[in-house]
Amino acid sequence: MSEQPKWTSVMNDAGTYLYAVTRDEGVTLPEDLKGVAGEGVRAITHAGLVAYVSTVPLDRFGEEPLRRSMEDLDWLGETARAHHRVVEAVARTTPTAPVRLVTVYSGEDQIRELLDRRHDDFAETLGRIADRQEWGVKAYVDPAAPPPAETGAESATSPGLAYLKKRQASLRSREETWRQAAARGEHIHDVLKSVAVASQRHRPQDPQLSGRAEWMILNGAYLVDLDRGAEFARVVDGLRGEGIDVELTGPWAPYSFAAFAETPERPGGGTGDDA
Repeated sequence: MSEQPKWTSVMNDAGTYLYAVTRDEGVTLPEDLKGVAGEGVRAITHAGLVAYVSTVPLDRFGEEPLRRSMEDLDWLGETARAHHRVVEAVARTTPTAPVRLVTVYSGEDQIRELLDRRHDDFAETLGRIADRQEWGVKAYVDPAAPPPAETGAESATSPGLAYLKKRQASLRSREETWRQAAARGEHIHDVLKSVAVASQRHRPQDPQLSGRAEWMILNGAYLVDLDRGAEFARVVDGLRGEGIDVELTGPWAPYSFAAFAETPERPGGGTGDDA
């Protein structure tokens, strides 16, 4: 689902922000649900599908303002949380295909055209994720290892040579620790795959993002049947230990397995390749 259509821009002061698409099942969301920029969320029903949207000001969500805003981590975090809040509210009621962050169209006509043009794609995706949830699993290992014991021969050598030998042994130990940890990560992923319907491995996060000093050896997403969620959690729990910490998050809307990505032309000109 990666088509990049060419849209005709409409010059006005507002755009239509798209969060997610579902089947038309008569779902009613809370009237006070707020999305990005504190804007209310409404539904556009068309062709048996429902698109959940907000009206957003183009002085903040047009092409040039967005280019600047996407470099503001505080703004980006706040917007991502609001986007996620809406998607999760929808996903609690019906199978939901999330749309990538900051997808803005010129108006409701473009949304309806999208629902027509990608109808079969949405229907297939929504059928695949029905009665399933996404779980996230991260596995960590502490790279700290005790230094190798000094032998009598080493103690008899010069301090400089002893240091070099200890340094070489430490590097070999660290490489072996990583090799073993990576193998454990593969094993954990294989075990979890056996319980899940589908899985994806994401790039391990940098410690600045994970907030942990340990090596991240697995950053996985798993699509699991609703009636196997408790079983999946038990399996995760059984994989902890022997220097490995396994972190379970979720359940979430199935972002890794249903997120819809399209690059509409930005209201006010240009495409959304930067978003």
